[in-house]
Amino acid sequence: MPSLKETRNRILSVNSTQQITKAMKMVAASKLQKAQKAILQMRPYAKSLNKILNNLSENYNGEIESPFLQERPVERVLLVVHTSDRGLCGSFNSSVQKFVLQIITQEYAEQHAKGNVHLLCIGKRGKDFFKKKGFTIIGEEFSNIFTRLSFEAVKQAGEYVMEAYAAKKYDKVVLVYNEFKNVVTQILRQEQFLPLLSQKVGSTQKNNSNTDYILEPSAEEIITELIPKSLKIKLYSAVLDSNASEHGARMTAMDKATDNANELLKQLRLEYNRSRQAAITKEILEIIGGAEALKG
Repeated sequence: MPSLKETRNRILSVNSTQQITKAMKMVAASKLQKAQKAILQMRPYAKSLNKILNNLSENYNGEIESPFLQERPVERVLLVVHTSDRGLCGSFNSSVQKFVLQIITQEYAEQHAKGNVHLLCIGKRGKDFFKKKGFTIIGEEFSNIFTRLSFEAVKQAGEYVMEAYAAKKYDKVVLVYNEFKNVVTQILRQEQFLPLLSQKVGSTQKNNSNTDYILEPSAEEIITELIPKSLKIKLYSAVLDSNASEHGARMTAMDKATDNANELLKQLRLEYNRSRQAAITKEILEIIGGAEALKG
């Protein structure tokens, strides 16, 4: 059984840790409120932009000239992986890392065997993890986007990826990120970024949601202009989703850590009181024994 001093030191240590986890939970909650507001405001805009692009492309009968619509045999793959810069957010980072390894193993094993699967990591945790695993990491300057999160920073990353695809360095680009649903729920997503899926752009299938537009300049020019913009917005939405998911995961993790610390404190205090009571009882017995010996 540990001594009273050891138990008392553990109580002080756990109590100090509990105060830290409480503070981290409050900070995460404050950041989550801002991040949640940002992604909820972005989603309607991204949805409307995609709707306009879909309607225009479905009503346009000509050929759309854009490098981002060109589908090629998939020989070289780029995965844009979203993790966080810091830990202490539960399984947020490890689940993304396992998911990416699963994707590579199950879907791109042949390309990986040839060394043709590269990663662009948004978030330092992912970059450090996959670098240790021996993966080829590109665009390392974009790993710290969350330290200066803005549309301009994400726009540069999007342009970097789009230029690499247009230059035929990659035949397919896939986003892997956590979609924010609520504070306790984040959904892992694997979403094709390039080339644009045929059912989204260039489809000739009509639907009831089509809208007639008065176009100036031509539909082809407008669609060609909207495609890069929609891609940047898509990447920015994924980054905002991941950012909100990170703060939600950290808030949940710190809440659980605080509860666990509280349970541990109860056990330690009970153990401390039992040890203290046993020590007092032992001292009383020794005093009684000594008194009886003196009487004898």
